Amino acid sequence: MKVHILDDWFDTLRRLPCFKKLADHDVTVWTDHVEDPGVLADRLAEAEALVLFRERTRITADLLTRLPRLALISQRSVYPHIDIDACTANGVLVCSNMHAGTPSYAAAELTWALILAAMRRIPQQVASLKAGRWQSGVGKTLKGRRLGLYGYGRIAKTVAGFAEAFGMEIVWWGSEDGRARAQADGMTVAASRTAFFSDCDVVSLHVRLTPATRGIVTRADLEGMRPDALFVNTSRAGLVETGALLAALNAGRPGMAAIDVFDTEPMTDPSDPLLAHPHLIATPHIGYVTEDEFDLQFADIFDQVNAFTTGAPIHVINPEVWAAQAR
Repeated sequence: MKVHILDDWFDTLRRLPCFKKLADHDVTVWTDHVEDPGVLADRLAEAEALVLFRERTRITADLLTRLPRLALISQRSVYPHIDIDACTANGVLVCSNMHAGTPSYAAAELTWALILAAMRRIPQQVASLKAGRWQSGVGKTLKGRRLGLYGYGRIAKTVAGFAEAFGMEIVWWGSEDGRARAQADGMTVAASRTAFFSDCDVVSLHVRLTPATRGIVTRADLEGMRPDALFVNTSRAGLVETGALLAALNAGRPGMAAIDVFDTEPMTDPSDPLLAHPHLIATPHIGYVTEDEFDLQFADIFDQVNAFTTGAPIHVINPEVWAAQAR
């Protein structure tokens, strides 16, 4: 098959063991990011299979109608960036391994790195040292402080393990079902949503972005945090009400935020008021960007390509397309 891979910005995949799985295919790797659907359509005119780097490129109905040769989209995890109905209408099969029970350790590790960086003021201390000013203030010890985890899923549970190793107290919040599961497992659930946000030294958000969870964290939630508290988001920017984080930081509650995700990505405007905020530590959506994580994820993605070519597709999202092709 003619396989096109989008958004491999550092041309990483060719150097990983998993890339050998595509040895029998004609592979084109695109190392830049393109938004214009017309440019994308020209690039992908010969593509029979499209491999995605998570949500880096949106797959719209407009784009799909311009790709008559496309038969397969292969990716991993959730797919809010793909118009599944349009894929089905255009006869494009979507395969995505949802990796049940397997957390992203890379994302959990980055979450912990951001917590440490913010609480110990590491970016500020590094900048001060390099500028010849030595120390630049006083950080906070994590032991004995309270970590609030919003969402009772795989990544949050991994972060909780790190927190336990550091001697933190852990409190949970989330959906009614998530809170019930946490309580059934013997975890401490906050007495109320208000208490969760107001009583924690650190609140870290670990929820999937769906129509039901968009904007689930509000400006009122954030402004209910203490002025010495930290808010962390390595999940999705859309989980936070639009504009709420900037407004809350401007109001001084919480006193600091550490994020890996933005409403607009790639974020390339250094004057963006949120990115430029003095009480924000930010990374450019690198939660899953490690060689180890890529090799794990793309091994699954390339297996899906090969399964399709053998006539036995796996991890199918819109099976009606395959049923129609089989008929």
